[in-house]
Amino acid sequence: MTTTRLLTLDDAAELAGVLTDNRAFLAPWEPLRDDGYFTVERQSALLEQALRDHGSGTSVPLAVLDPKGRIVGKVSINNIVRGALQSASIGYWVSCSHNGRGLATEAVADARRIAFGQLGLHRLQAETLIRNTGSQRVLERNGFTPYGIAPQYLRIAGRWQDHILYQLLNPEWSG
Repeated sequence: MTTTRLLTLDDAAELAGVLTDNRAFLAPWEPLRDDGYFTVERQSALLEQALRDHGSGTSVPLAVLDPKGRIVGKVSINNIVRGALQSASIGYWVSCSHNGRGLATEAVADARRIAFGQLGLHRLQAETLIRNTGSQRVLERNGFTPYGIAPQYLRIAGRWQDHILYQLLNPEWSG
């Protein structure tokens, strides 16, 4: 079964629905979102930008799919930097109804394979809130290791919050 696939503009309505259904569940882990964020129009605009970024080689926006092929989350490879760094960041979420079933772990594994395989990157990084032990387990199951704490790193749920920084190096990188 495929766990992820590239998002398309046709996914805007389904993505808006999943985000709306999970608004309260995701709120403690994300920046504050206005009501417009949860509309098909905003998700269409965000998908258009994500696909432009994908076309320019700076991101890979992926849908996380349940066994029936429905969108239940998202994983993105972002801020792809070439040159001496050969690195990117990943971010992900899975709906409340599918949380704890291994889909996030599988989706991050898919993103890792894309990043180190077809993209040929040397390094991936991710950040989690210090209290987000579920996300930390997802990263650690995929071989990521913590390497530091970033004080007041991101403004999440309306306030600047500390994050644990994780990284994963490509063991087969030969660039």
